[in-house]
Amino acid sequence: MFGNPRVRDAQDDWQSVARFVVGSFRADATRAGAGAEITQLVEELCRISPEFEALWRDNDVVPPHGEGLKRLRHPEIGLIELEFSVFAVDGRPELGMIVYNPATRADAERIQSLIASRSG
Repeated sequence: MFGNPRVRDAQDDWQSVARFVVGSFRADATRAGAGAEITQLVEELCRISPEFEALWRDNDVVPPHGEGLKRLRHPEIGLIELEFSVFAVDGRPELGMIVYNPATRADAERIQSLIASRSG
């Protein structure tokens, strides 16, 4: 997200996605009690990415559950929208699950055509 230009370019709204990723990371680390364990990673990310450092200092936390739309630019099929839902895993506070579904029939058809072209 912060060190790979291809990942950045794939995001339709990189700033919003980056804010969500950092807030989710902070929430997950807090929920898992991993404050000390992530210090080295946070320091490294701050060194390589001024954007990460600024977002980390904002101290935003994203709730562990929710839903929304994710827009990605795929190099072959273009812009696609995916609906997502985030779930907690009962009895495992360190785990979560995200389910993605195409937002429209057209998105689903383009994804299916991509899969079909790769499996032939």
